[in-house]
Amino acid sequence: MAAGVGTHDVEAAPRRRGAGLWDSAVTSYYLIAGATVLLLTIGLVMVLSSSSVDSLARGESAYATFLNHARFAVVGVPLAVLASLLPVRFYRRVAWPALGLALVLQSLVFFIGHEVGGNKAWIRVGSFSAQPSEAAKLALAIWLAAVMATKRHLLHQWQHVVVPAALGAGAVVGLVLYGHDLGTAIVVLVLVAGALFVAGVPFRLLAGAGALAVAGVIALAATNANRVGRITAFFSGDCDIQGACYQPFRGAIALASGGWTGVGLGESTEKWSYLPEAHNDFIFAILGEELGLLGTLLVVGLFGILAVGVTRVVRRHTDPFVQVAAAGIGAWILGQAVINIGVVVGLLPVIGVPLPLVSAGGSALVTTLLALGVLLAFARNEPGAAEALSARAVTVRRSLAVLSRRGARG
Repeated sequence: MAAGVGTHDVEAAPRRRGAGLWDSAVTSYYLIAGATVLLLTIGLVMVLSSSSVDSLARGESAYATFLNHARFAVVGVPLAVLASLLPVRFYRRVAWPALGLALVLQSLVFFIGHEVGGNKAWIRVGSFSAQPSEAAKLALAIWLAAVMATKRHLLHQWQHVVVPAALGAGAVVGLVLYGHDLGTAIVVLVLVAGALFVAGVPFRLLAGAGALAVAGVIALAATNANRVGRITAFFSGDCDIQGACYQPFRGAIALASGGWTGVGLGESTEKWSYLPEAHNDFIFAILGEELGLLGTLLVVGLFGILAVGVTRVVRRHTDPFVQVAAAGIGAWILGQAVINIGVVVGLLPVIGVPLPLVSAGGSALVTTLLALGVLLAFARNEPGAAEALSARAVTVRRSLAVLSRRGARG
């Protein structure tokens, strides 16, 4: 066979090797894992930089907010690793119990809810607090996948879309809206739309549901004076920069001050109590100020890589449960990133959702890492991926063994 290789085949070999690397069964796994690690690292650095001044202003250590964020990262990373090692059948089996538990936890907001920033979305017991809506996103994505995979041959009938998928999703959205958290509710709707689209729900049904969702969001926004003020300010050509437009205005100043390469890590001016939520919802503005346009494009590019990895899992996997769950999780994380960045750069009114993996947070960070671990489990389950990863692990162990023997001889 080797003797029959012609000049044309030799010249085409590099191209085939490149195509083979892209078509490898483990490419999705490495794209998702690499983007996650880099975004988490950037987030840790930027939370430390953007929160130190506010921490000192509160009479705390300059590292207080960062250490709290880092503790949640230390919890979330092992959970993500564990989630990545679990088989797909585990997630299919826990779909219904997970949604039930998520609804119970979200219902606790009725009784022990704690208000933060006008949203009663937290539950607090002693010194422990958590945002149950974050866990509800992951539970809903897995549950929708289990339901849609079972009824995929009946989804052309609207009754089978409404019962139970729309009812379950509506329960989650309704409980989230009870706490006046419209931003999270919008993200949940994006998650549902992504899952239903990949499940194969007809476009006419998606369009009708989308129109109802938009009408509902507008109606809910109109019933809240704060939301009306932010939306009016966004569309106003002469907005009071000391009032409703203050936060977007300071965010724009931060981005403009950064230029191409930024003023330098830790050198932000806006974080000195000028820009509200500098370490949370508007951390992208501080990133742009300190690392410049190149830094913001790096973050956008990493989310783009994550999107490619999720899309590959959806397209290459043969299990409809995995396809729908991956689409739901991907729509949630990437949709939330688009909303956050759109708000910071002035393309959307201020909604109030964090930038996944980058903004400071506890429940959001842990749940996002756990969801990405689920995506890695799906990527490991792509045809041929498990065998390829096992073979590479064996190669690495052998290489380390050889190096250790050489070191001992030396």
